[in-house]
Amino acid sequence: MEAVQVTDRTGAYLRPQTTAQALAALATAPWTVLAGGTDFYAARSDQAITEPILDISAIPELQLIRDEGAQWRIGATVTWTHIVRARLAPQFRGLQAAARDIGGVQVQNTGTIAGNICNASPAADGIPALMALDAQIELSSLAGTRSMPLTGFVLGPRRTARLDSELVTGILVPKRNAARSSFLKLGHRCYLVISIAMVSAVFEIDARGVIAYAGLAVGACSAVAQRLGTLEEKLVGERAGPGLSALAQPHDLAALAPIDDVRGSGAYRRDAALTLVRRAIEEALHE
Repeated sequence: MEAVQVTDRTGAYLRPQTTAQALAALATAPWTVLAGGTDFYAARSDQAITEPILDISAIPELQLIRDEGAQWRIGATVTWTHIVRARLAPQFRGLQAAARDIGGVQVQNTGTIAGNICNASPAADGIPALMALDAQIELSSLAGTRSMPLTGFVLGPRRTARLDSELVTGILVPKRNAARSSFLKLGHRCYLVISIAMVSAVFEIDARGVIAYAGLAVGACSAVAQRLGTLEEKLVGERAGPGLSALAQPHDLAALAPIDDVRGSGAYRRDAALTLVRRAIEEALHE
């Protein structure tokens, strides 16, 4: 199938039908990549769109969630509604909870997982859940494919490590046996609100009932969501059971740099983040 292409006085629009067509376009010149468009259109509601648009919403292979043996692959244009409704392993319960909190149902029906990541908002609800899962970002171009940790992909507000010639084609999540997860969000209401703070926790429990892997990430409390490496190290090797949340102490959140804004002060965010971390640990271990 051929890509749909339109050019007028406002700029170029290309809707490829395959990943190969999209990569060929990106190799020729920079394009603004459009997936669900929930952030794209909101940012341009009062102005004409003049930049060249590469609409990847018609590429079937980017719309799939696949079990690849040692890992799960989530296609770049998988929507939040797809994630909510999919029959996924327990390690994804936290991500599914985050998906339910993103915007309203209309946004969930249209917004995509890669769009949420590439928009690189400090308050992107999907990013902490994916960080806690130790997700990798797959980037493809005509030169080949590379993957990198999500923790290194998002560089700052609205900034990522994606090159102009590259397309995010998938999110890769390692499989974890007997895994449990959670996601908690603090906002002025449940939906259609920017988070004050959010936390996701993922634990893999071995046959002895001991924590073999711990992933903890906090969003909306720094320019980029942060994993709590010190606390993760503390929790690995502990027997999974009640009371482990007491191991989370204020110094474990030292990497956070919350700001003062209309939603709350930095001090309030830091205190709220610690409370959410403790609750997320208990919820994940006793889901």
